[in-house]
Amino acid sequence: MMTAEAVFAGVVGARFLVPLLIIRFPLPAIVASLVLDGVDQTIFQSMGYDPPGYQGYDKAMDVYYLAIAYLATLRNWTSRGAFAIGRGLYFYRLVGVVAFELSQWRPLLLIFPNTFEYFFIAYEALRLRWDPARLSTRTWALVAAAIWVFVKLPQEWWIHIAQLDLTDEIAAHAWLLPTIVVGVLAIIVAAWRLLPPRLGPPAWTLHVASDPLPEAVDEGREQMAWISAHTKVLSGATLEKILLVGLISVVYGQVLPDLRSTSLQLFVGVSVFVVVNAALVILVARTGRSVEATAAAFALRLAVNVALALSAGWALGGAGGGTNVPATLFFVLLLTLITTLHDRYLPVHEVRRSQQDLGTPRRSDIAWRDK
Repeated sequence: MMTAEAVFAGVVGARFLVPLLIIRFPLPAIVASLVLDGVDQTIFQSMGYDPPGYQGYDKAMDVYYLAIAYLATLRNWTSRGAFAIGRGLYFYRLVGVVAFELSQWRPLLLIFPNTFEYFFIAYEALRLRWDPARLSTRTWALVAAAIWVFVKLPQEWWIHIAQLDLTDEIAAHAWLLPTIVVGVLAIIVAAWRLLPPRLGPPAWTLHVASDPLPEAVDEGREQMAWISAHTKVLSGATLEKILLVGLISVVYGQVLPDLRSTSLQLFVGVSVFVVVNAALVILVARTGRSVEATAAAFALRLAVNVALALSAGWALGGAGGGTNVPATLFFVLLLTLITTLHDRYLPVHEVRRSQQDLGTPRRSDIAWRDK
């Protein structure tokens, strides 16, 4: 059993750590996250181990790695149309997952399909050689619609409505695997024949890593200066962080054991923490101080948030209330990670958009086209 528990810890740890690579290596990292999502229960079954309640954890970890992918779009995506569609697809799915976790009505996962995941993969696969900004918003909308209708709806029905296991079905039906392979190849061939004429010749040599940041915000002090000049505590950016962290926390709140708050209480508490964090970040930004490395900024903010959370827990305890310390620390870790990345990469997205309005060449355009 110790071996099974060690494997369980390793799989869960990988599902939390591998998605962090999506920021810098978007395509291979999200494919790795997708593979982990697909094989985790097979790994457990091969060891004769059935983690209790893992289905709930699985869904929660799905929304986590997709959140990191969404934050990666803030840092990396250059197509306005694709970004707007991707943002809508991600939050649409997130709302659906929350509704499912609260109601356990499985058709909600069909109504709110996870189109964002494959849309992200399509964008990043294209970016290997071509500039995604060359495609119009209409074309990106057609790509999203094709994924939604021809890929995700059948997949969501298969998994969540029919509740069929792909491995078992392939073993039972010899025709299924060839059909899937032919279908995937047909989609690839169709995309290969339809998209290149719209894209023209490759924009750069093959590259997998994300593009450099705009020079105006490629340092921590510059990002903090942008926050100081352009953000407010009560703003659209804060509202987005509240929705992002709050809804993800509600999903995790359904699966964490011994949680002492309702979903509404959890959402409100997380929202308060997000607003407090936004105020602290703006206050620090206006002092002209910054931490260059994202990891160091995360560690510093985590220490502050842990202190705030434990102080709030102590005050509640003194007033006759109480707090679940392990669950509180988990939510603080989640909140800190997402808000740190959002605060780092929102300035990048906004500056890049401003540069596009002015017609300023991107660093990636210059660097890769010279090769």
